[in-house]
Amino acid sequence: MFFDAHCDTILKVLDEGADFEHGSGGGLHVTLDGMWAAGMGAQVFACYVLEARNPGRSRERGLEVVAAVHELCGTHRYDLVVWEGGPLPLLGARAEAGRTVGPMAAIIALEGADPLEGDPEAIADFHKQGVRLLTLAWDDNPFCGTTFGAGGGLTHRGEELVQLCEELGVTVDISHASDTAFWDVCRVASRPFVASHSNCRAVCSSPRNLTDEMIRALAERGGVMGINLCSSFLSQSYYDQETPAREAFWTAVRSGAKSIEEAHEELARATASISRPPLDVVAAHVKHAINVGGEECIGLGGDLDGIESMPAGMEGVADYPKIAETLLRAGLTERQVERVCWSNFARVMEG
Repeated sequence: MFFDAHCDTILKVLDEGADFEHGSGGGLHVTLDGMWAAGMGAQVFACYVLEARNPGRSRERGLEVVAAVHELCGTHRYDLVVWEGGPLPLLGARAEAGRTVGPMAAIIALEGADPLEGDPEAIADFHKQGVRLLTLAWDDNPFCGTTFGAGGGLTHRGEELVQLCEELGVTVDISHASDTAFWDVCRVASRPFVASHSNCRAVCSSPRNLTDEMIRALAERGGVMGINLCSSFLSQSYYDQETPAREAFWTAVRSGAKSIEEAHEELARATASISRPPLDVVAAHVKHAINVGGEECIGLGGDLDGIESMPAGMEGVADYPKIAETLLRAGLTERQVERVCWSNFARVMEG
């Protein structure tokens, strides 16, 4: 059974009318059929909202995307349920005594605190709507600096936001946050936090990945990092080949020459010819994280429907069993694989 800590699927369903149930017409990594085929137990649905894309209405847009997750679960009420706390649903023969056996869990996240519109206390409104995980920032915002932004740390409002999240039971997520912000969260947080879709910088030097010192600090606090299936966060070779196109992407976005959507399309075209790395790179990151932080600090956060290139053999969520098989072949024990694929993230979310 699998727990995946990050996908961007809901935006494609809401904005593009993608077929979530069967994926007809292509274009979706995460479908209902694929989730059942994989044996998915819990999927985090990220509600990605940027103020720059929604000037003056990012809160309205955030609530709209959150409502779309509820609507999705309502449409497929026998298959998906919005999880708002307590034990996670477990499937069939994997159910443990005393736990609910039922539909898969849909966990709602905000990717970026932009919908709070600068007000830390607004997280309470989103908590009431079912949000249980908050990625502090995708790009710089009033709360937190980011890897590809100016690199600033948590602001005073950001520190307040972390504390409010902990009071409410909203898990704090530092993926995309700057290195400075990571250490600020370490200083402020009193509960485990996560890096929902970030890899190991020692294996692939993308600044979106975590250093060994960060992995140790995360593990010491009971947190978990989720392996991101984006090729440029997994493979050093792919990252190096992608660098010119990636730099052009940020130059175009920062200068205003292109919208984020236009720059993404250009990036996809520029990198389409780069060979996908083998699936073994996932095992390399998992084994490194275990060596640095222990077997309870690592899980999966594929970033599906938010990335273009994945390792060879991975086309979507239905292929997640290949990850478990790869980890076993790489020498992990069945217990370690179970922790990576399910129980590490389940532990943090259940509290």
